[in-house]
Amino acid sequence: QVQLTESGGGSVQTGGSLRLSCDTSGFTHKVYMMAWFRNPPGKEREGVAAIDNTGDTTYADSVKGRFTISQDNAKKILYLEMNRLKPEDTAMYYCAAEEGLVGVPAIVAYEYHHWGQGTLVTVSS
Repeated sequence: QVQLTESGGGSVQTGGSLRLSCDTSGFTHKVYMMAWFRNPPGKEREGVAAIDNTGDTTYADSVKGRFTISQDNAKKILYLEMNRLKPEDTAMYYCAAEEGLVGVPAIVAYEYHHWGQGTLVTVSS
Protein backbone atom coordinates (compact mmCIF):
# COMPACT_ATOMS: atom_id res chain seq x y z
CA GLN A 1 0.00 0.00 0.00
CA VAL A 2 1.43 3.35 -1.07
CA GLN A 3 1.72 5.80 1.81
CA LEU A 4 2.47 9.49 1.52
CA THR A 5 3.36 12.00 4.24
CA GLU A 6 3.80 15.71 3.50
CA SER A 7 5.82 18.22 5.49
CA GLY A 8 7.37 21.63 5.08
CA GLY A 9 4.34 23.90 5.05
CA GLY A 10 4.31 27.15 6.97
CA SER A 11 3.70 30.89 6.86
CA VAL A 12 5.78 33.20 4.69
CA GLN A 13 5.51 36.69 3.28
CA THR A 14 4.96 37.52 -0.36
CA GLY A 15 8.11 36.81 -2.34
CA GLY A 16 9.32 34.20 0.10
CA SER A 17 10.18 30.55 -0.47
CA LEU A 18 9.26 27.17 0.96
CA ARG A 19 10.16 23.59 0.15
CA LEU A 20 7.54 20.92 0.64
CA SER A 21 8.51 17.28 1.09
CA CYS A 22 6.51 14.11 0.64
CA ASP A 23 7.92 10.94 2.17
CA THR A 24 6.78 7.92 0.20
CA SER A 25 6.65 4.19 0.84
CA GLY A 26 4.97 1.08 -0.48
CA PHE A 27 5.64 1.48 -4.19
CA THR A 28 5.75 -1.89 -5.99
CA HIS A 29 5.99 -0.68 -9.60
CA LYS A 30 8.86 1.05 -11.34
CA VAL A 31 6.40 3.02 -13.48
CA TYR A 32 4.55 5.72 -11.58
CA MET A 33 3.53 9.34 -11.43
CA MET A 34 3.54 11.66 -8.43
CA ALA A 35 2.05 15.10 -8.16
CA TRP A 36 1.31 18.06 -5.94
CA PHE A 37 -2.20 19.45 -5.68
CA ARG A 38 -3.58 22.30 -3.62
CA ASN A 39 -6.89 23.42 -2.15
CA PRO A 40 -7.04 27.22 -1.86
CA PRO A 41 -9.55 28.47 0.73
CA GLY A 42 -13.06 28.23 -0.68
CA LYS A 43 -11.91 26.81 -3.99
CA GLU A 44 -11.70 23.39 -5.60
CA ARG A 45 -8.57 21.27 -5.62
CA GLU A 46 -6.19 22.15 -8.42
CA GLY A 47 -3.13 20.48 -9.88
CA VAL A 48 0.20 22.19 -9.30
CA ALA A 49 2.92 19.95 -10.71
CA ALA A 50 3.58 16.32 -11.59
CA ILE A 51 6.58 14.11 -12.26
CA ASP A 52 6.94 10.55 -13.50
CA ASN A 53 9.53 7.83 -13.02
CA THR A 54 11.52 9.10 -16.01
CA GLY A 55 11.77 12.60 -14.55
CA ASP A 56 9.39 14.25 -17.01
CA THR A 57 7.40 17.06 -15.43
CA THR A 58 4.21 19.06 -15.91
CA TYR A 59 3.35 22.39 -14.29
CA ALA A 60 0.20 24.43 -13.96
CA ASP A 61 0.50 27.76 -15.77
CA SER A 62 0.04 29.62 -12.49
CA VAL A 63 3.27 28.23 -11.02
CA LYS A 64 5.54 27.86 -14.07
CA GLY A 65 8.88 29.52 -13.47
CA ARG A 66 8.28 29.75 -9.71
CA PHE A 67 7.79 26.16 -8.53
CA THR A 68 9.97 23.12 -9.18
CA ILE A 69 8.96 19.51 -8.61
CA SER A 70 11.70 16.95 -8.07
CA GLN A 71 12.30 13.56 -6.54
CA ASP A 72 15.07 11.87 -4.63
CA ASN A 73 14.78 8.27 -5.77
CA ALA A 74 17.25 6.98 -3.20
CA LYS A 75 15.42 8.59 -0.28
CA LYS A 76 12.00 8.10 -1.89
CA ILE A 77 11.03 11.71 -1.29
CA LEU A 78 9.05 14.02 -3.54
CA TYR A 79 9.77 17.74 -3.30
CA LEU A 80 8.09 20.96 -4.32
CA GLU A 81 10.38 23.98 -4.26
CA MET A 82 8.23 27.12 -4.19
CA ASN A 83 9.79 30.52 -4.89
CA ARG A 84 8.39 34.04 -5.32
CA LEU A 85 5.32 33.01 -3.38
CA LYS A 86 2.12 35.02 -3.76
CA PRO A 87 -0.95 35.32 -1.49
CA GLU A 88 -2.91 33.32 -4.07
CA ASP A 89 -0.57 30.38 -3.41
CA THR A 90 -2.13 30.06 0.05
CA ALA A 91 -3.64 26.58 0.24
CA MET A 92 -3.48 23.13 1.72
CA TYR A 93 -0.97 21.25 -0.41
CA TYR A 94 -1.33 17.52 -1.04
CA CYS A 95 1.02 14.92 -2.41
CA ALA A 96 -0.52 12.26 -4.68
CA ALA A 97 0.79 9.13 -6.37
CA GLU A 98 -0.33 6.47 -8.77
CA GLU A 99 1.52 3.41 -10.00
CA GLY A 100 1.37 2.22 -13.59
CA LEU A 101 0.50 5.57 -15.19
CA VAL A 102 2.24 6.35 -18.46
CA GLY A 103 2.21 9.36 -20.73
CA VAL A 104 2.49 13.04 -19.94
CA PRO A 105 2.65 13.53 -16.16
CA ALA A 106 -0.89 14.30 -15.08
CA ILE A 107 -2.09 17.10 -12.83
CA VAL A 108 -5.71 15.98 -12.74
CA ALA A 109 -6.91 14.58 -9.44
CA TYR A 110 -8.93 11.66 -10.82
CA GLU A 111 -5.74 9.99 -12.06
CA TYR A 112 -4.48 9.49 -8.52
CA HIS A 113 -5.73 7.11 -5.84
CA HIS A 114 -3.07 7.62 -3.18
CA TRP A 115 -3.04 10.88 -1.23
CA GLY A 116 -1.26 12.36 1.75
CA GLN A 117 -2.88 14.26 4.58
CA GLY A 118 -1.76 17.69 3.39
CA THR A 119 0.42 20.50 4.64
CA LEU A 120 -0.74 24.12 4.95
CA VAL A 121 1.01 26.97 3.16
CA THR A 122 0.03 30.54 4.05
CA VAL A 123 1.43 33.52 2.16
CA SER A 124 0.77 36.95 3.63
CA SER A 125 0.91 40.22 1.74
